[in-house]
Amino acid sequence: MSRKTGHLLDIQNLKTVFETVRGNIRAVDGVSLTLNAGETLGVVGESGCGKTMLALSVMRLIPANGRIAEGSILFNGEDLLSLDEDAMRARRGRDIAMIFQEPMTSLNPVLRIGDQVAEAIRLHRRVSSAEALEMSVRLLEEVGIAEPARRVRDYPHQLSGGMRQRVMIAMAMSCRPQLLLADEPTTALDVTIQAQILNLITELTEKNNMAVILITHDLGVVAETAQKVAVMYAGKVVETADVEKLFRRPLHPYTRGLIESRPAGCSVGADGGSEYLKTIPGAVPSLYDLPPGCRFSDRCNRAQDRCRLAEPQLREEEESHGVSCFFPVKNDR
Repeated sequence: MSRKTGHLLDIQNLKTVFETVRGNIRAVDGVSLTLNAGETLGVVGESGCGKTMLALSVMRLIPANGRIAEGSILFNGEDLLSLDEDAMRARRGRDIAMIFQEPMTSLNPVLRIGDQVAEAIRLHRRVSSAEALEMSVRLLEEVGIAEPARRVRDYPHQLSGGMRQRVMIAMAMSCRPQLLLADEPTTALDVTIQAQILNLITELTEKNNMAVILITHDLGVVAETAQKVAVMYAGKVVETADVEKLFRRPLHPYTRGLIESRPAGCSVGADGGSEYLKTIPGAVPSLYDLPPGCRFSDRCNRAQDRCRLAEPQLREEEESHGVSCFFPVKNDR
């Protein structure tokens, strides 16, 4: 089914459920997001908030005990959830690609780098093995790997973590997808290499007018790379905004807590010199035992009785700034 919306990606009321021996859990619960060509959307939140499951839902790569229970995922006006597996497989890699979190476990340790990149190319393009290998060399060069003609003969263990991540980016870019899902692409990399990988993704985005969903727990990465941001908590999106608006004026208490827990957001100590990092009290609730009402209410210093009884819905509190909170933060920072 196709339905034009004006957006490259339009996710509405997406719910992804997992069946376990302890009961069903809603890993993604009613998420709605839109993304246009050339935009980068940062999806940020603590571990277990549903960021990765959101990306896997878009790719339709949910683990066997999970299912998309409700909602729609429109890509270029076509509902991905209505496609059969063959049609969806044709879109993965060609139109929608994903960079997975850990390149060492994503790459096949017994295949040469060139063969793995060439395989991604030949899956969607009618080219010979020799042509695919030549294209692999060019792709490795494009993502900044020195001596690419030699490196295509290497195995993953012969490359550094940063180089392996560049290989993953080359594979994702092999068919020039319209949408790239990057799941924590800088995890386990040192700060210098992190910056290089993020700059590379930004350059490729601009060069190819590609849309990117950048999944991260690091607000600094979002600030440097994205134009839009969605904050997730316990399976739900609790705030959406342009990056500049979100950092200047966070409306959800959880978002404010995340920003203030960063070194750049901490306050000067009583001695005038020391700085103290703020923390968000409590812990993220278990998806097996979610509280009634707002899922952040047990950790929120603004919570009132209403918050513990009714669940707030995401609404536009200000222009292009949505928040899921009955008592959003105003000017009391």
